[in-house]
Amino acid sequence: MNSMGEKEEKLYIKNMVCNRCIMAVDSLLRNMEIEPVSVGLGEVVLSEKLDKEQKETLRNALEAIGFELIEDKKIRIIEHIKKIIIELVHYSDGDGLKVNLSEHIAQKLSHDYSYLSKLFSEVTNTTIEKYFIAQKIERVKELLVYDELSLKEIADRLNYSSVAHLSAQFKTVTGLTPSHFKKVKDNKRKPLDEV
Repeated sequence: MNSMGEKEEKLYIKNMVCNRCIMAVDSLLRNMEIEPVSVGLGEVVLSEKLDKEQKETLRNALEAIGFELIEDKKIRIIEHIKKIIIELVHYSDGDGLKVNLSEHIAQKLSHDYSYLSKLFSEVTNTTIEKYFIAQKIERVKELLVYDELSLKEIADRLNYSSVAHLSAQFKTVTGLTPSHFKKVKDNKRKPLDEV
């Protein structure tokens, strides 16, 4: 099941939530003359294991640009759950949101969903469902700001049962209706790592 080579090392990095983050970490690694096999949301695969000194240097360099090397297994699981949700909401074609979230997360992490859900709630003080909704609302805000899709098209893309459902959830989370948000949209979006 593990396709990584014996010498390879996988590192988990907190706050990597966008393609710009991937480019920043990739660039940092290359500047440190560390050759990554791959750099993705929240994780890096290196061709060789780092020694203690290299890892500490990397940790400090990452922290200097707003990222954090994650060592704790539970925190790595939480970050992996967040990564799965961010990919579904922000980077899938819309069909990704038609999956059963709990089954999808459990399958991706090869863990029982009730364990993952309990762990997520304990560590983050919110539920997976609330985090998922928060990400969807951020995506709705983004699509409203782009002003290219109607509210009906946005509701369809994000797998809401209706425009009314989207509007109600949007108002619950933001305190604004989607149309009011559109009027006052400046400075209302959050960076993904603050959601």
